[in-house]
Amino acid sequence: MPKMRYLVFQQESRLEFVEMPADYAYQLSALNLRLNKEISKLTAANVPKLPVAVAECDQLELLREEDQIVSGIAYLNQLEKSFAAIQEKEYPLISLLTEIRALEAQLEQWYEEEALLS
Repeated sequence: MPKMRYLVFQQESRLEFVEMPADYAYQLSALNLRLNKEISKLTAANVPKLPVAVAECDQLELLREEDQIVSGIAYLNQLEKSFAAIQEKEYPLISLLTEIRALEAQLEQWYEEEALLS
């Protein structure tokens, strides 16, 4: 079984838990920090609100029924959709989308390789 790592994101009072392959968890944390830094520069009306990465851990046990763990690929797919929908004219949004899509592609390849090994 591959080693997984968990990222905890916070948006206002809501927490989100994302499961990532350990080798890619740092990349998602770094991407989140970069997106949060750059999002204020976007001028479009439909800019999504982003959660902030607040923690990473090797093990996670959720104690509330309403909480759930989201796979890293599902999280990135949703992130890519929300950024692709932005109608930005001033800021070079393509660079942010490229970073999201690059990590998304790496994860897709990782999941394919894991499926072959199983």
